Amino acid sequence: MEHFTIANVAEKSDDFRRVLWTGEHTQLVIMTIPPDGEIGDEVHEGIDQILTFVSGTGEARVGGETKPVEAGDLVVVPAGTQHNFVNTGPNPLVLYTVYGPPDHADGAVHHTKEEADAAEESGQDEPPTS
Repeated sequence: MEHFTIANVAEKSDDFRRVLWTGEHTQLVIMTIPPDGEIGDEVHEGIDQILTFVSGTGEARVGGETKPVEAGDLVVVPAGTQHNFVNTGPNPLVLYTVYGPPDHADGAVHHTKEEADAAEESGQDEPPTS
């Protein structure tokens, strides 16, 4: 059994992205987006994503719509939908997200967005295949 007090775990991480758990069909990831930062405009083909916000304030830009997000909010991003999440506040925007199926390498830790982007571009951040 894996057990997390997820809001506490997410709040304690300064990493842009940290994979906490990877299963065959889903993956749990925590993210911390710094002030004036963003996840980056992207589309996940074949992967649904559910994001739950723990602290901070930001904007969810999903499928051409923009809505504010804050602690306690949850946003669903269906597979194939263009999306971005932007920190609009003075403090980090902290969240956890579930991908189905997994989208990142098991156990991946990316301290910054730049590090995460480089890992993706180099092929070092590929999800498990089995």
